[in-house]
Amino acid sequence: MAAASSPRERYREQIRAEIKQRAWGQIAASGASALSLNAIAKQVGMSGPALYRYFAGRDELITELIRDAYRSLADAVRAAFEAGAGVAEIAHVMREWALADPHRYFLIYGTPVPGYHAPADTTAISNEIMTVLLAAYDRLPARAATAFDAHLAAHSPAPATLRRALSFWTRVHGVLSLELAGHFTGMGFDPALLFADEVEQLLS
Repeated sequence: MAAASSPRERYREQIRAEIKQRAWGQIAASGASALSLNAIAKQVGMSGPALYRYFAGRDELITELIRDAYRSLADAVRAAFEAGAGVAEIAHVMREWALADPHRYFLIYGTPVPGYHAPADTTAISNEIMTVLLAAYDRLPARAATAFDAHLAAHSPAPATLRRALSFWTRVHGVLSLELAGHFTGMGFDPALLFADEVEQLLS
């Protein structure tokens, strides 16, 4: 059994959680590139230097937000898969997750934050999402091999499964990014129907 955390540790985690909540608010209002630790410090009622006891700097805070976003999406995708969802259902879970908080989506799949250099392991959680997609595609009937499948022949898992998962990844995120950025506005069609059609095409 894990040891209970001390009141001091719980207080520290509460403050870190509030700092991250304020950071998400700033990102929603002005974008990640405008994130200001001094502004956050004022919002939580502490000095700028005091906030650095909780996060060493802007990059560490952004890294925590990115990891939280990846974890949230990975957990949603895995929960859907473990509940019996197939590829199409997983796609819609991803869309619902993205629409619920576009700024969170864009932090991990949008334009890189200027001046921010992510640690090498920052996106490691995203591998969990791909693992679920590969498992979901393994449930589907095989399709004819392509030239790109041959290119992937040295990879594991099976090239055909990997190819289908990569197609899913690129097309789903392509549609989601365009939708969340507002590029379908005024075009006279329902983005949800376009998304569903893309998913159906991927499965045909």
